[in-house]
Amino acid sequence: MKVHEALARSILDQDVEVMFGLIGDANLYMVDSFIKQGRARYVAAANEAGAVLMAIGYAHVSGRVGVATVTHGPAVTNTLTALIEACKASLPIVLLAGDTAVADRFHIQNVDQREFFLATGAGFVQLRAPETVAEDVATAFRRALVERRPVVLNMPADFQWMETDYVARRHYAPDRSAHIVDGPEMDNAVGIIAAARRPVVLCGRGACEPAARAHIRALADRIGAPLASTLKAKGAFDDHPFNLGIFGTFSTPVALDAIMKSDCVIAFGASLNQYTTAQGSLLKGKRLIHVSAEPADLGRHVAPDAGLVGEPGRTAQRMVELLDEAEIAASGHRTEELREAIAGFSFGPLAVPKPRPSTVDIRQALRALDAAVAPERTLVTDAGRFLIEAWPLMTVRDPRSFVYTVNFGSIGFGVAEAVGAALASDGRPTLLITGDGGFMLGGLTEFNSAVRAKVDLVVVVCNDGSYGAEHIQFRSKQMDPEISLFDWPDFAPVAEALGGTGVTVRSEEDLARAVEAIKGGARPLLIDLKLDPDSMPSIGH
Repeated sequence: MKVHEALARSILDQDVEVMFGLIGDANLYMVDSFIKQGRARYVAAANEAGAVLMAIGYAHVSGRVGVATVTHGPAVTNTLTALIEACKASLPIVLLAGDTAVADRFHIQNVDQREFFLATGAGFVQLRAPETVAEDVATAFRRALVERRPVVLNMPADFQWMETDYVARRHYAPDRSAHIVDGPEMDNAVGIIAAARRPVVLCGRGACEPAARAHIRALADRIGAPLASTLKAKGAFDDHPFNLGIFGTFSTPVALDAIMKSDCVIAFGASLNQYTTAQGSLLKGKRLIHVSAEPADLGRHVAPDAGLVGEPGRTAQRMVELLDEAEIAASGHRTEELREAIAGFSFGPLAVPKPRPSTVDIRQALRALDAAVAPERTLVTDAGRFLIEAWPLMTVRDPRSFVYTVNFGSIGFGVAEAVGAALASDGRPTLLITGDGGFMLGGLTEFNSAVRAKVDLVVVVCNDGSYGAEHIQFRSKQMDPEISLFDWPDFAPVAEALGGTGVTVRSEEDLARAVEAIKGGARPLLIDLKLDPDSMPSIGH
């Protein structure tokens, strides 16, 4: 068969269900072959960055390798920011990138693609020859899974129509789920737990598999400890009466009080970065047990009193067994007072000026929209100051159903990642909270991609007509914020022009119409929340 056919066959042989992309002369025949084999879906993006971001959202929710394809030159350079996001998120992505013909040194789009890709932190695999297609594709998938980062397969265009004898080859990745720790370090950890009077059990993104969370929950129940999660593990224990919620700079006052009173933190699958630990202040004066399947996590941000490299769930299970064998009594940190404080907590009004006429209160609006979307849903959040409200308020029942797009601190990733997340969500709706700046930067064109892909997506645009972080900085220095303000078009008619449905919210009556639109089921749906930039939250409100 031709190399472009062999590439498509080999990609499908890695059990790929969806591929995202934008075609050009170095990948169009491969994509055509991929589609014609009828075994998987191809979703076209409007921008090469969008294709990679869709693969990221898909990988977040599915737990599988996200796959994208682009052509060469400027198509490659368009992907670089998205690849950095994938690297910082530690997600397995394979990008099938076309390259100019090897012999054509003066091709107008010729550039040293390898150097660009390596600069992002991505791995690189060169398609070496027609006869190595299956091996090179399998290598890219294996490396993405093992290295937990994007890996690029670089495909010279002049190989596409060459002949090759195809022999299937599947990737192999070792199973690390059985890895537990025993010996002195485990004995040390169990000894610290036994001595703790006020322990807290913390779950991070690296411990979000259902089985792992079940064992971590059982450990917390066994030792009488409240549970908490990092932001990326949002929703890990939301149905538990002693769930403190987010551990870190977004902790509620109830959670913060319990964390500060604790004498021991047992962290599973968390990096314990400066946001989780509030620059280390939340761990001050406490013993720390840190469990992770990734050796690089231990000691990266804070030195633990006991550090265990092992699969989090099985390690927690082993801790329970050893505590039972030693007949260690539970701590007394779970009190009826704490349970009642957790159950009774709710966010009060924002400590900001009353919104001007024809705008709404962001907290009130997000609460209403959160309640309107089915609870079994995927939640995606873009970047912006609205996150100060969205992250604590918006709910999700499973950490894998929460897509965090801010690993590189960029705005504009939300719509594209939401498209990929929606295609991995098994029929559940996907709710995206984005800002006006992010929507205009990266979301506008990919909203039409959502229309073409027919995904069940609700996009809420928190539209204060400004670049929020910059507006805050101008106001904090008593300066004119004029250059941070924008007179955007009304987004609801734009959404309809792009093939979707739109609702503009300027009042409580409009908010009720938006709720009815969500329940009406027309998708994709965009809700344009008109907000006052001087009535938006900032850290401390």
